[in-house]
Amino acid sequence: MLEMRSSPALITAEEYMQLPDEDGFRHELINGEVIRMPVPGLPHARLQARLIWLLSQFVSGHELGEVFGELGFKLTLNPDTVWGPDVAFITKHRIDAAGNAEGFWSGPPDLAVEILSPSDRPGMVNARISSWFDYGVKQLWIVSPRKRTVTIYRSPSDSITFSDSDELQADDILPGFRLSLERIFGS
Repeated sequence: MLEMRSSPALITAEEYMQLPDEDGFRHELINGEVIRMPVPGLPHARLQARLIWLLSQFVSGHELGEVFGELGFKLTLNPDTVWGPDVAFITKHRIDAAGNAEGFWSGPPDLAVEILSPSDRPGMVNARISSWFDYGVKQLWIVSPRKRTVTIYRSPSDSITFSDSDELQADDILPGFRLSLERIFGS
């Protein structure tokens, strides 16, 4: 069994998958290096659970694909990068084409949802937005629990922010999808 390394020695996605979950933190693999992140708190976890449930109901009811929470996406090779968005959607076509794949998903999700944490800084968030699109994601949602907003990005420079009593819409990736922000954030 592999152990967490304190040096910046590079590891592969396969080695990363075998690391023990002993330190109570979340981790991502970025260019072969394991990066430790804080475990989300209650507001973050509540929003994640709601979004997974609400998106899953719609996606399942319309047979569009699958919704995942905390699935690792292998985005680069040699050095390997594995990111796990808070919520992800993959189309039925891509799920069917992958068959019974195991381990991390190879490539980006069609939709990645990132819920901001108190430690997230604007520069870091902007870099993550650009990187998701560099890796090939079709759409990215940034959910801000503090501002009670959802910003949908179709590219790093094409976004729309939903707030207050708005109804979230993402027809280009989830045809017919409508969701009141009140259902996401509560009243």
